Amino acid sequence: MQTSLEALHAKKAFICDMDGVIYHGNRLLPGVPEFVQWLYDNKKDFLFLTNSSERAPRELAQKLGRMGLEITPDHFYTSALATASFLASQCPGGSVYVIGEPGLVNALYDVGLSMNDYNPDYVVFGETRSLSYEKIERAVELVFKGAKLIGTNSDITAPGERGIIPACRALISPIELATNRSAYYIGKPNPLIMRHAIKKLGCHHAEAAIIGDRMDTDIIAGIESELDTVLVLSGVSSLESIKAFPYQPMYILNGVGDLPGDSVTIGQ
Repeated sequence: MQTSLEALHAKKAFICDMDGVIYHGNRLLPGVPEFVQWLYDNKKDFLFLTNSSERAPRELAQKLGRMGLEITPDHFYTSALATASFLASQCPGGSVYVIGEPGLVNALYDVGLSMNDYNPDYVVFGETRSLSYEKIERAVELVFKGAKLIGTNSDITAPGERGIIPACRALISPIELATNRSAYYIGKPNPLIMRHAIKKLGCHHAEAAIIGDRMDTDIIAGIESELDTVLVLSGVSSLESIKAFPYQPMYILNGVGDLPGDSVTIGQ
């Protein structure tokens, strides 16, 4: 199947996922440098929008810098930043018990929220590699005492260097099951984070497209935000797996390296 990319090339701005689209772990995916150069050469506005809450924009910029891509921190937006913005608007000056990495903790500090492991307003959960039974036990206790449960994103899995790894929703599930409470998830496909991204780009939704590797977050987020949708097959989704969804992407690419071309051929 061959698809023309002329209409996609006319877009003013691009919102691009990272894991499974730009890299797997610490490995840059094929065609990414050419894609980034195309964005710059054609003066496109772009934002790397990630559901991962582990790293701050500066750290993400440094990570790509180590891979040979020079991109400034203002081109990044994370679920940690969206979560912090939401909580600051809901409960100014409130307190949180956090299970997550520095990118999440610092985002919450930066909007005036304080850390509290006794009677917080919220239990906030993001991706972490240091999850322990003690942290889960404490979170369950605090939710039972009245803290509201927040997840930075609803991803169950994520692509890693050695294959699929558990993500936020899989890790938070013991707390949800033990308390019989469902977390409120801020990241894609929640329209909240999409509105933040479009506002940051300073464009109308009709002028933008979203590029991602997940049907259940990136593509549905784009559809519900009225963006053109581009699915890449370099991450979680495959041509076979997308058949199970009641919605489909507008474009399918092997990877972002296809985008600078005039057309793309898939499935041959």
